[in-house]
Amino acid sequence: MSTASKLVLGVSVVLTVSTVIGVHLKQSQDQQKLREGVVRDLERLRRKRENLEALEEQIKLTQKLVLERERQEAARGS
Repeated sequence: MSTASKLVLGVSVVLTVSTVIGVHLKQSQDQQKLREGVVRDLERLRRKRENLEALEEQIKLTQKLVLERERQEAARGS
């Protein structure tokens, strides 16, 4: 083999190995991002559920307060 052909072969091997490694690293990063996305979604759903429970509790408390105020006003009016 001539020196030029050895050089071309060496460069081709280096570029090929670099490409394979680069693709592998990119796939690993993509998989990690997907896993993190699932974790974030689960956390978001948990917070949403907690917020809905807190809202329902606030609605119940507000209804109790309104009833209590109406009773007090009715008692004053009598």
